[in-house]
Amino acid sequence: MTVITPEGERRDAYRLIETTEDAKAPAGNAAGSKPLVPLALLGEIETPEAPFGLFVENTAEIAEIAPHLGSVDLIAIAFPAFSDGRGFSLAKRLRREGFTGTLRAKGPLIADQFADALACGFDEVDIPDTMANRQPVQQWLEMKDTMSVHYQTGFGEGKSILQQRMAAREEAAR
Repeated sequence: MTVITPEGERRDAYRLIETTEDAKAPAGNAAGSKPLVPLALLGEIETPEAPFGLFVENTAEIAEIAPHLGSVDLIAIAFPAFSDGRGFSLAKRLRREGFTGTLRAKGPLIADQFADALACGFDEVDIPDTMANRQPVQQWLEMKDTMSVHYQTGFGEGKSILQQRMAAREEAAR
């Protein structure tokens, strides 16, 4: 997997815990030493003392995630396919709930979605290496600033198209 931020590619500090046995294995000081724990496994394993990452499906409910917001420093949201946008909505809701840690989109997104991901509150994307081979990091970086206006308000820069129209009408009415 390749982790891409607005600044470029970076090393992944997390390792996905897929089973309760994975949680018992020592992490060591190697790359990926912080645990990324699936929400479904949280009740079955001993919760790490240090901040850890939480991996959630894009269908997870905020009520399931909210109790853990203060104890995690990263939430990775699964994207099973680039055409499944539910993760964007979940990211926006997590930001509204007050999550200030790192939000990661994890799955086969495409570079064209990078600006949208950032506007919804994601800090980084974690794509399969096969996708990174087809769309290198430089292509992702070129795509992050392609949207100059947004249809919805969010965590992107500037006002939405609707807000711009309303401001223009107010100005014209003066």
